Amino acid sequence: MDREHLLAAARAHVRARLEGEGSGHDWWHIERVARLARRLAAEEGADGFLCELAALTHDLIDWKVVPDEARALADLRVWLIEQGADEATLAAVLEIITTMSFKGGNQQPMRTLEGQIVQDADRLDAIGAIGIARAFTYGGAKGLPLHTPETPPREQMTAAEYRANQAATINHFHEKLLRLRDRMNTATARRLAAHRHAVLEAFLAEFLAEWEGER
Repeated sequence: MDREHLLAAARAHVRARLEGEGSGHDWWHIERVARLARRLAAEEGADGFLCELAALTHDLIDWKVVPDEARALADLRVWLIEQGADEATLAAVLEIITTMSFKGGNQQPMRTLEGQIVQDADRLDAIGAIGIARAFTYGGAKGLPLHTPETPPREQMTAAEYRANQAATINHFHEKLLRLRDRMNTATARRLAAHRHAVLEAFLAEFLAEWEGER
């Protein structure tokens, strides 16, 4: 198996599929997550190839991007085999990308270090300044309001409730984004998340102060 060929093919394939995606799960999100995954893998001693390949392909089966997850997963499996992925690589990558989603905070812990790293990289891109921009990009794409003060954030959600969520974007900060810092798996990600979490908190404080006309 030619690892460099597989990574190059994945970059080209995913960019062609997601470059025009408008909900914040576009090619540039993928590129940032892959970069973070490479960094985390180097610092945490994981297999950088598996981390990067899973990071590159993870949104090809995401329900927020594709209409049929099962079909998308089958198509990705075929594509990886056609590109020369061996059985161990195929199994590792598919395990990571099918188990890393937030799902309302109800998912099981990632089994492998590589899975933990890709999950961390994806979560890091959901917080901080980039995360704020992506949250409102997604809300705009779905026609969601900025803020509805009469609708409080939910403390608990099933995976189905999370998928069906049509609440205001500010609620998403409380229901997911502010929870991610404490859900990081690796020491490196926890260090990076601390700063990004502070950015979220500062933004929310300013947003709510302006909303109330205090500033």
